[in-house]
Amino acid sequence: MKLHELLNNLHALVPFSGENPDITSIENDNRKVEQGSLFICIKGYTVDGHDFAEAAVKSGAVAVIAEHDLPLNVPVIVVNDTNRAMAVLADAFYGQPSRKFKLVGITGTNGKTTVSHLIEKVLSDAGKKTGLIGTMYTKIGAQMIETKNTTPESLTLQKTFKSMADEGVEAAVMEVSSHALDEGRVRGTEFDVAVFTNLSQDHLDYHHTMEEYKHAKGLLFSQLGNTFETNKPKFAVLNVDDPASDSFMRGTSAHIITYGIDQKADISAKDITMTSKGTAFTLSAAGRELLVNMQLIGKFSVYNVLAGIGAGLALGMPLEHIIRSIEGVEGVAGRFELVNAGQDFTVIVDYAHTPDSLENVLSTISQFAQKKVFVVVGCGGDRDRTKRPLMAKIACNLATDPIFTSDNPRSEDPIEILKDMQAGAEGKSYQLIPDRKAAIEFAVKNASEGDVILIAGKGHETYQIIGSQVFDFDDRKMAKDAIEGR
Repeated sequence: MKLHELLNNLHALVPFSGENPDITSIENDNRKVEQGSLFICIKGYTVDGHDFAEAAVKSGAVAVIAEHDLPLNVPVIVVNDTNRAMAVLADAFYGQPSRKFKLVGITGTNGKTTVSHLIEKVLSDAGKKTGLIGTMYTKIGAQMIETKNTTPESLTLQKTFKSMADEGVEAAVMEVSSHALDEGRVRGTEFDVAVFTNLSQDHLDYHHTMEEYKHAKGLLFSQLGNTFETNKPKFAVLNVDDPASDSFMRGTSAHIITYGIDQKADISAKDITMTSKGTAFTLSAAGRELLVNMQLIGKFSVYNVLAGIGAGLALGMPLEHIIRSIEGVEGVAGRFELVNAGQDFTVIVDYAHTPDSLENVLSTISQFAQKKVFVVVGCGGDRDRTKRPLMAKIACNLATDPIFTSDNPRSEDPIEILKDMQAGAEGKSYQLIPDRKAAIEFAVKNASEGDVILIAGKGHETYQIIGSQVFDFDDRKMAKDAIEGR
């Protein structure tokens, strides 16, 4: 694509004249630049891409997008916001790929990963070639790709969509984080269905207030468009039991499908019964009532399933097919995942890393636990400090044997993180074991027949970040090793 043709996608007030080289790729990392690249200077949290523009040109960049003029011997196009320009140019360069298949976006504090996998399975079981982008990985058909962020930056995202379109993907599902929405990473992405799971405290280190956090989530729904297209309708699937849905309803022009348990909804569940092996409920949808027997456990899992059903119906899937597909789901990695190594007690690994998700998982365990409930829990470093005492309080209130430990301390002192947690556990009994491996081993060593151990916070993660180093660490493997070592 010629540079001038590509730049025509920016607004008319962006000044440019000069050479018109062929653009063979777009990059914002100078280390990936090749001959013919367009280099975009992005100001990050720790580095400024403008400082690497000269290196990019030496590597073959034939033009540069920047926020101020640079003394280079290639065309420099100055824009007000290079992040915004990058989203526009990436969408154009890759041929607006998100328009070439059905796309579902899921946002919310908890449940995004589970809901995305439920929807992907419903679509896959219907014979559709699918794509998935989320916390654990990116999937294009059968190909699995490691991911860095829950929602990639716009350039990577559009390149991924192009790969999906080229591979014949018919429908894709992606998690959409509040950070991504606030930073404009999904600008240029055309969603057909947007799903809201729930809103509870998280990421206040970034958003500062719950109102700002809610506003960021709401962007997914307000950006669905303002027209009603018969051939390609837009749907917002909203959890009506969560008060934030009221704001999202007002902010979207899309067709609305509501789901819930406590409030009147288009899709609802009643007569919920649960055991340690699964959950059953009566589903009400489209004027019908059907029994659902699923292998997932807990009220929070019922909400996730209702969200998945809503998205499936929005995509035109038959209700019976959706239910049959969801009933076949055994679980999602690191989400209420059982660890079995022949022991006579239960070990569960879950990603619960917010006060709300920890409370949900422990409340679910309390409904089938016969004896003691151990919880191994910590809080991430360089993240929202205000949730740390809340997590500790919930652990002490809902578990018989809380064990506070490290999560991913990052640049913070693990002991200081634990002190923040202890502030929420005054007057309560708990164990303080900073080393996460030792904490898991302590729980396993002290568990007896019929007890339950919840290892919370990291779920599917296979690493632990301490300082600037990343170490191999998998809660599931550590638990299995500890059980076998008893």
